[in-house]
Amino acid sequence: MVGEGSERDYVQSIERGFAVLLAFDADRPSPTLAEVATATGLSRPAVRRILLTLQKLGYVAAVGSRWTLTPRVLTIGQHYAATHSFVETAQPHLLRLAEETQESASLAQLDGTDVVYVARVQVRRIMAVSVDVGSRVPAYATSMGRVLTAWADASVVDAVLAAGLPRLAQRTITDPTVFRDALHRVRQDGYAVVESELEDGLLSAAVPVRTPDGGVLAALAYSTTVGRRTEEQIVEKVIPLMQETAAAIGEDLRLLGGTRRLDAPARDGFY
Repeated sequence: MVGEGSERDYVQSIERGFAVLLAFDADRPSPTLAEVATATGLSRPAVRRILLTLQKLGYVAAVGSRWTLTPRVLTIGQHYAATHSFVETAQPHLLRLAEETQESASLAQLDGTDVVYVARVQVRRIMAVSVDVGSRVPAYATSMGRVLTAWADASVVDAVLAAGLPRLAQRTITDPTVFRDALHRVRQDGYAVVESELEDGLLSAAVPVRTPDGGVLAALAYSTTVGRRTEEQIVEKVIPLMQETAAAIGEDLRLLGGTRRLDAPARDGFY
């Protein structure tokens, strides 16, 4: 079956190559070879060979004794969007939601025990860390993750709990029983609102985006701060807009059927 394989099919060199690429982050934007080796746990000779290979392929560049990523790495993410037409389909709907609410709108999917932003329209920066397409946040402490895990298989919930629920902010849910109860409420309500669980003062909401057959494809999220909105205001005024937007995305997906891309005209705006 496609997607299944034994240990014999596992290519360790590819794993190490990705480990080296992922060693470049906000804390290490231009690391030395030794710093990459420390971050990955690989030997310096192995890291050197991998970096030289990535350099030849055009994904990294040497600057003196340090290394940097090149713009070519961005094409990896572009391939995801190109092969997942729903990202492009959702973009004009995210723009419209951001314009109507004057707050950031995002689309995210579950990846292991994290959620990954696959599309985003950012109106203002409200989080301490920069959030862009490709950013990862823990599923258990976010409205997006709450929605995605609420309708996921029991094994996914078990994996999230097994990874731990460390406290990230003043209201982070750290008790497994309370977390399961929260997921039950999300399934009952059809949406999630999370306040000060990922960061103090961060207030977010999410609703499911469903496939034509009713499965949950992604989470549509809205984020603001407690100084700008209350949970009650979000439930009363924002959630209905989000549910309409999610339904519109789902309807577009149904109408597009097997179409891979949506060739929509460019949309003017200040975002």
